[in-house]
Amino acid sequence: MSTALPHLPVSRLLIWRHGRTEWNAVGRFQGQLDPPLDEEGRRQAALVAPLLAAVLPRDETVVVSSDLSRALQTAAALAGVLGVDASSDPRLREHGLGCWEGLTRDEVIERFPEQFADWRAGRPVRGRGGEEAAHVAERALAALADLPEAAAAVVVTHGGTAGRLLEALLGLDADHRRVFGPLGNCSWSELVLQPGHWRLVRHNAWVPQPVEGAAPASRATERAGAHPEEDGAATGSDADAVL
Repeated sequence: MSTALPHLPVSRLLIWRHGRTEWNAVGRFQGQLDPPLDEEGRRQAALVAPLLAAVLPRDETVVVSSDLSRALQTAAALAGVLGVDASSDPRLREHGLGCWEGLTRDEVIERFPEQFADWRAGRPVRGRGGEEAAHVAERALAALADLPEAAAAVVVTHGGTAGRLLEALLGLDADHRRVFGPLGNCSWSELVLQPGHWRLVRHNAWVPQPVEGAAPASRATERAGAHPEEDGAATGSDADAVL
């Protein structure tokens, strides 16, 4: 990114994508529309929250969320375990998708094939409306710059906004978009501030799923893409994951 990063009042960031919604499950673009978590999404948030709380400084962590319900519900699960209040900020909302919002991938492909091809290739999508990627990064960074001083912050946001934040914090320009795989539902990335730059130390971390007859896992795993069962790039599900 060519724009200088603002000073952030934290030195450790966890960027946590919200749990699953029914629209994620059927491959419907949400953008800034507001479907809530489905039953699986609520289960995911309840599963991940204690794991995150266990590795965070309880008295020195702030939790901030997009003001859309799927993010607020996810943030509430962690705030309850930490015993803190989660704040909300509309600047952490999902990437506005204009005329795509509410449509499935198949519907977008049928109605706007050229736009969809540009989106899949990581090029600017002309004629769709909504927001430019640079504006999403700018507003999300401004929200983080307004956080209170803390040792760590958990930022509960969305697939597209999470991607734009990672690119901005790591200095990746548009030509390097999608170097990292998309966050799966309720997965997170972790960055720490080092002299002069942010360093990605964990990406797309998730709670290992129990295998029948095996001892329960006690720590997170990491993947290069979305959850295997939810990988939008491979299956066409979870439309918002590959922004």
